[in-house]
Amino acid sequence: MNRTWAWRPLPPVAGETFGGFVRRLFVLVLPGIWVAAILAWELAGTGHAQPLQLLAAAPAIACAGTGRRECVVLGGLCALIALVPLGAAGQDTAPATRLGTCAAILVVVAASYLTAGRRARLLRELARTRDVAEAAQRLVLRPLPERIGGIRVAAGHLSAGEGALIGGDLYDAVPTRYGLRVVIGDVRGHGLPAVGTVSAMLGCFREAAHDEPELSGVLRCLDRALARHLAGRGGPAPEEGAGAEDAGMAEEFVTVLLLQVAQGGEYTALNCGHPWPYRFSSGTAEPVAQDEPLPPLGLFPLPDRLHPLSGRLAGREGLLLYTDGAEDARDAHGAFFPLHAELLACLSGAAPPPLAPRALVAAVRDRIVRHAGGRLTDDVALLALAEDRPHVPA
Repeated sequence: MNRTWAWRPLPPVAGETFGGFVRRLFVLVLPGIWVAAILAWELAGTGHAQPLQLLAAAPAIACAGTGRRECVVLGGLCALIALVPLGAAGQDTAPATRLGTCAAILVVVAASYLTAGRRARLLRELARTRDVAEAAQRLVLRPLPERIGGIRVAAGHLSAGEGALIGGDLYDAVPTRYGLRVVIGDVRGHGLPAVGTVSAMLGCFREAAHDEPELSGVLRCLDRALARHLAGRGGPAPEEGAGAEDAGMAEEFVTVLLLQVAQGGEYTALNCGHPWPYRFSSGTAEPVAQDEPLPPLGLFPLPDRLHPLSGRLAGREGLLLYTDGAEDARDAHGAFFPLHAELLACLSGAAPPPLAPRALVAAVRDRIVRHAGGRLTDDVALLALAEDRPHVPA
């Protein structure tokens, strides 16, 4: 089963594991090193009992780096050390000074203990919130099976928002009696409003894909659903068939590409402001069309007559669908990611036959991440499908 990469962190390599172990070991021994250095300074007799006042920092260091138990144990040990005269300078130190140092250490221990407890509760609440958010976002942008009928499918998503699993991109593939129907789109903007629009569009597509016999009917359902969704956020719902522009929401739009693949490999596509997909096979790739697409949904009403693009996939051929975030990914010098036919032909030629869409999507994803250095300015969605069934001549 393919998964969305933003949902699963990459496993650490051996170097990272060793580095993490070294950092944890350093955090564990740092409080002890701090206490030992202060004791050595005091026993040397050059600090005149002033270094013992620095023992109050040891419990705070232990609490921040290890845990509450280590904070209490080390704090109690430091409080006892502060009461014991050490060295020649310690013998001349007044008992009130040692008691004051001990009291200061105990105050730091209590404050650090309470702070660590509050931090632990906040971390547990954050973990539960992330689990709930992940479950909700998985329902919106659900993982796709590796095979739907005789078509192999792979999809993935990279979110530009920190800590977000999904953003303004959407995709889905639904098997119907009319064939496999696929949608990929890009909602203007980011954040919760974009996620709400993604949810509305995907919910409408999953219903209309089964009910509408024509792909144009599915697109019109999406247009009406977007208009109602935007009107519900900012005003009364528009009339049936009215575009979002009439509802006063001209600044909100969604680019959508609809694709239908029939049993024999014939496909049809409708494009509203979205990049055209690439057609690929082992070692070759080319765009399926160079025509100007329709305007994005939400800007203008759909025309009365829609003319879908038609084609046919031969055996082992496939299509790569993507959002414009893939082309907009920039490196440190501001150069855009070179997503073109030559690159896809090279990547598809490197994969062993039969070409797996999952391998191609993973290769493109890795190239985008390396090109952008892990810093994306826009969400990226990739979806690839390939014929994997024998075609019987008509």
